[in-house]
Amino acid sequence: MARRSRFVTILRTGCAFAGVALALPAAGQDIAQDTPPAVTPSGAALPVSPADQSAGEESGEIVVTGSLLRRDPNDSALPLQIITTQELQRNAISNPEQLIGFLTTNGTGSDNLASNGDVVSGAQRGNNGASFANLRGQGAGSTLILLNGRRVAAHGLSGAAVDVNQIPFAALERVEVLKDGASAIYGTDAIGGVINFITRKDFVGIGANGFVDITERGDAPIYRVSAMAGYGDLSSQGFNIMATVSRAWNGQLNGDQRDFVNTFQPERGLSPDTRGTPVGTIFPLNATPRFPNGTLLGGTTGAALAPFLPGSTTVRAAGGVNILDLPGGEGCGSVPGQGPYADDLWAAPSARFACAWDTGRAAVLQQPLDTVTYLARGVARLGAHELSLEVTGSDATATKKFSNVQLIPNTTTQNYAFPLNTVSAPVYNEVFNRLVAVFPTLQDRYGLPIAYRWRCIECGQREITTDTETLRISGGAEGPITDDWRYVAGATYSESQSQSVLGGGYYYRDALVNALNTGVINPFLLPGQTQSQAALDLLESTSARGVVLYGGKYTLTQIDGAVSGDLFRLPGGAVQLAVGLDYRRETYSFNGDQREAAARPIIIAAPFDDGNALDGVDREIKAAYAEVLIPILPSLEISGAVRIDDYTGFGNTTNPKISAKFRPIDALMFRASYSTGFRVPTFNQIFNGRAEQVYGGADLADPLTCPGGVPNTTDPNCVSVRPDIITGGNPNLDPETADLLSAGVVFQPNAIFSAAVDWWRIQRDNTIQIFPTRDLINNFDQFQDRFLRGPANELTAIDATWANAGTTVTQGLEVALRGGFELDNGSQITAGLDGTWLLEKKEKLTDAGEFIDQLGVFTFAGDLNLRWKHNAFVAYTSDDYGVTFTQIFRKGYTNQVLPGVANGTVSPPGVVETTDDYIIYNLSAYVNVAPYFRLTAGVKNLFDTDPPFAISYDSNTGGGSSWEPRVADPRGRAFTFQVDYLFD
Repeated sequence: MARRSRFVTILRTGCAFAGVALALPAAGQDIAQDTPPAVTPSGAALPVSPADQSAGEESGEIVVTGSLLRRDPNDSALPLQIITTQELQRNAISNPEQLIGFLTTNGTGSDNLASNGDVVSGAQRGNNGASFANLRGQGAGSTLILLNGRRVAAHGLSGAAVDVNQIPFAALERVEVLKDGASAIYGTDAIGGVINFITRKDFVGIGANGFVDITERGDAPIYRVSAMAGYGDLSSQGFNIMATVSRAWNGQLNGDQRDFVNTFQPERGLSPDTRGTPVGTIFPLNATPRFPNGTLLGGTTGAALAPFLPGSTTVRAAGGVNILDLPGGEGCGSVPGQGPYADDLWAAPSARFACAWDTGRAAVLQQPLDTVTYLARGVARLGAHELSLEVTGSDATATKKFSNVQLIPNTTTQNYAFPLNTVSAPVYNEVFNRLVAVFPTLQDRYGLPIAYRWRCIECGQREITTDTETLRISGGAEGPITDDWRYVAGATYSESQSQSVLGGGYYYRDALVNALNTGVINPFLLPGQTQSQAALDLLESTSARGVVLYGGKYTLTQIDGAVSGDLFRLPGGAVQLAVGLDYRRETYSFNGDQREAAARPIIIAAPFDDGNALDGVDREIKAAYAEVLIPILPSLEISGAVRIDDYTGFGNTTNPKISAKFRPIDALMFRASYSTGFRVPTFNQIFNGRAEQVYGGADLADPLTCPGGVPNTTDPNCVSVRPDIITGGNPNLDPETADLLSAGVVFQPNAIFSAAVDWWRIQRDNTIQIFPTRDLINNFDQFQDRFLRGPANELTAIDATWANAGTTVTQGLEVALRGGFELDNGSQITAGLDGTWLLEKKEKLTDAGEFIDQLGVFTFAGDLNLRWKHNAFVAYTSDDYGVTFTQIFRKGYTNQVLPGVANGTVSPPGVVETTDDYIIYNLSAYVNVAPYFRLTAGVKNLFDTDPPFAISYDSNTGGGSSWEPRVADPRGRAFTFQVDYLFD
């Protein structure tokens, strides 16, 4: 009940905010239709441009997203959200990624550039430079992206979903968001919904636009400039040609430029696990042929074990020793980004004298992104027929920068240690003397090399630059067959080609190991010291800058055609039918290391993914579909659709949809729908090769001996383990299937108010997913076959390859409110709210398993499933000027818990079990200086609200920190300015 009460309070707050204008006495006049509310529920006013209507059509009926039939978009059974350029402008939304993040119906997953800006798991590495949509939290692969009603090629690297950065944003007229399943109309991918980006079709004149968005601190700027030109009036001259080009670029924002990025907060239950530090942390290393007598701190096996910690006869200093943290030392925090290692939080007492490093402050919070998009379109009317040709393209360059590489010694491939020689003696002796003062048993080991973990600050951040080029050519024809029947046909070719190249921060392994073993490079620089020029030159000589990491290409060829018209009439109107055919061919190729096979020296930590190389795979999809609209009575309408798809390798699938609309009185409409959906596996999910990588975290124990798999140093059965994690594709994957239900009501008593509430439920079966390691641990009884063991039954590896899992159920409510009134001087006050209340999100990993609640619970790479999100606004507009005040609300969620807290070893006084709600306010205003000249200015995050504290740190990858990029914007208060100029 408490949870429900909190939600009611939140909803009341948002509604009260949006209802400020509604509560004022209305002047009794309708809102002017030339400036409608920018985001409307179905049933609220949407202007229909002449270009949306074909020649001879003046009914106001158009083909909207989610249907093949012409209808009034303001009287539709479809839960359609329509976003116009006015809404984008007043919220200073300057690119598609910002728009996707603004939608409350979009999930809260790792689909944006910020979430993929740090170290990521293998399944996310193909997302370099890309941003994806994720409607209703069903995943990027279950959201269909259309451009002017037709498909777009998936991202060249991932091959799984459309990168929205390629959309020609400056040319948009509106965006239609279908919040319903649409597999019966469009086929695969449309389980979560459809986003249709619709460009202008009949622009006449010359226009220019400039936009700047810069933070109060003067960093992380966002710029966009665009130009558009068009000639020919489609209505009077019968043709129009237009073109637009735009360039947008984002400046870099580093983690250390924001104080809220601080992973050293042990009092709140957070501290980094990485012990690779700018001042090297010393570790024991066993004897090797290179170091036959072992290393100074000893080894982990044999007679020369690491020394005991002072005062202990059971715990050895095997977890790392940093000279800064020893008694009398300068302290871990004397070096920027370093701090004491929280051995209690990580349940690692052997690391009492270790330091850690804040990788989050070395990551980039806003990736540098430079994007050029263009569009050219021509349309001609030949009598009642219309022919069109459209060319769009983009070139986007994103530079991903994240934490300096961590160097970890081992006895095989990275067998390095700091030696004692004439060059290194001063440094060696300083380190040795500090160690012996605390560990006197090391006295007799003088001269042995010192093994260490190190973050090479001089090496710089790791950089991966990804360039993605897209091209799309689409031609279409439509017109009448008879008075009552029309045809529409089109052909589209679309491609996306990407390539990632290593920048700074990557080094050839063998060359760097040899360089470290010379003693010229000093890994133990004390505060105020710097590397010698000889050391810097030696490091640079081992750099792998400029090596091509990998590349990919995705192509889509589509031919479609449909006819539609009236069959007969019923009391409610004409029964309409549409039938069509659709052919699609998709191809995908992916390459890894481009160097000659005989000359491929290993590069430390470079994610080449050679095992995933594909020379080229393809599939064909042949489909037939039909839709019928039956207006039984003026107040009752039923529609149905069905689509049959034949997929290469998967056979046939049939997906129906039925929907109904009932309007007992003009002011009230009820609507409902049922449909099925499906999603085939992506090429990568099927064909990726198997790869093994050692688990890098310290938060796993073997669930066979330690139920729950949480390490606990007081229990010998719960020691921390680091098995290999096996990832890769699965050629035996089957498609997902889905059942979708929705029911809603729209109330519009007059032209100045409308409210829509829609309930929806999606059940997906046979889900395609990678099981997170923690889920496998928590459900060990169901997945024992995925835990691979050695001769002594020890855990050696965990199989985390793609698989068909069990069932996922998601249900929620979507709310849209609009209202306002006109003042005596013709100006208007409007208000509105769009919100999504997630009622349920649960999953069972196998058919025999129990459902697991995922509502508002932290997960590393999936969706956070926030219970409530809303955007609310109040606006004043007139012919000359206007102002808008907006609130953005995102509900908090259950935070991550580190092992030491989970097993009860430590109870931090300020532990944050649930993150705070994220609430920010935006303010914008415009002035029409002249009919052809508009100025717009605004403030984003008016009160400079920091992202809420959240434990997003991942000890396996070393990514994440103290905030959540899936929820919040790290930039803080920012000022926006836009100029729009139009020449007739």
